Amino acid sequence: MSETQTIIRLAARGDGVTEDGRFVPGATIGDRVSFDGDRVTIEPGSRHVTPPCPHFSDCGGCQMQHVTEEDYSAFVVDRIARVLGPLMPAGDDILPVALSPPRSRRRASLRATRRGGALALGFNAEGSHRTVDIHQCEILLPSLFALFAPLRDLLGKMVPSGQGAGLTLTDSDTGIDMLIANVEAERLEDIQRLTRFAGEAGLARLSVEGSGGVETIYEAETPELTMGGVRVALPPAPFLQPTREGEAALVAAVREAVGNAESVADLFCGLGTFALPLSRTARVTAADAAGPAVQMLTAAARAAGRPLTTSHRDLFRRPLTHDELKLFDAVVFDPPRAGAEAQARLLAHSDVTRIIAVSCNPSTFGRDARLLAEGGWRIRRLWPVAQFRWSSHVELVAQFERS
Repeated sequence: MSETQTIIRLAARGDGVTEDGRFVPGATIGDRVSFDGDRVTIEPGSRHVTPPCPHFSDCGGCQMQHVTEEDYSAFVVDRIARVLGPLMPAGDDILPVALSPPRSRRRASLRATRRGGALALGFNAEGSHRTVDIHQCEILLPSLFALFAPLRDLLGKMVPSGQGAGLTLTDSDTGIDMLIANVEAERLEDIQRLTRFAGEAGLARLSVEGSGGVETIYEAETPELTMGGVRVALPPAPFLQPTREGEAALVAAVREAVGNAESVADLFCGLGTFALPLSRTARVTAADAAGPAVQMLTAAARAAGRPLTTSHRDLFRRPLTHDELKLFDAVVFDPPRAGAEAQARLLAHSDVTRIIAVSCNPSTFGRDARLLAEGGWRIRRLWPVAQFRWSSHVELVAQFERS
């Protein structure tokens, strides 16, 4: 006997949640869902929109194309609020969600797999290692998606049947940087094929990654980005904010939260997304364990004459100590998904007057925020950011002050 329920909210991974707490992928608020044994039928409500991409529901790149923009923005805030609980600020202290537009993703990691004579190129299916062969994409920059057809031709000749290759594409200010992993580039024929492809595709750089590490096969121009008015050379497959719009929103929030601080620490600094803009008005010390990124940042800051010093340092093993933290008016930390537990414990009882957290994982941010709260800090303002449009991936900037 079937029963029908209404979707009342969206869960952390974007599934619709019924009145009795059941999770339904592909459903959104207001949909009616019928359950008949193992069979689930969704009757779309007035807030269910038509997904713009034919690969939606199969491709794992997006989970929420069926959700209105208003409900998606509300989901972003709710996702953070459910983690923070009473630590969540209210009212005007939560800024509007900075939502990146469609077809704006400048960085992507793809898979190419070959079964028999067919090569699939795209993202993995949701919860699977199967590669979905993408022929339309509503999130990637058109300049990146334009490479799919020539890449199928290239990799169809280079990927053996039953095997796969990984690709990282980055759209820089000087052209597209591409890294291909698990593709042979030892024979002259293979090197010539890759070089010819890179030239015809107009790439800035093409590198391959194998057992011996990363080797650049072709470089017409050094891939670069401008951060805070400074040009920074990029290592192959760099970590960057995924959209230019998202990066601008994060930088604006961090600069506003830092205010007139004269001495700033930027922890987990990467290539200098925040360090370089902040160095326009403050002395900045930037630290990260990513050696190539720190090296590029050091060279760029030196060439621009910025008051910025760098430190190649594993902040998980060696967070800044109480004595080191005394040197700074403000501390910005932007850790990977694992968060910054060790550093947050020390910051909680430091003499720093301003703490600004940037996070790509609300769950670990919630843990770090509770550690700061135990030391007498509260979230003064919060900026939600949604760069991975139509996905459940949520980012934020939080300004902490003493309670």
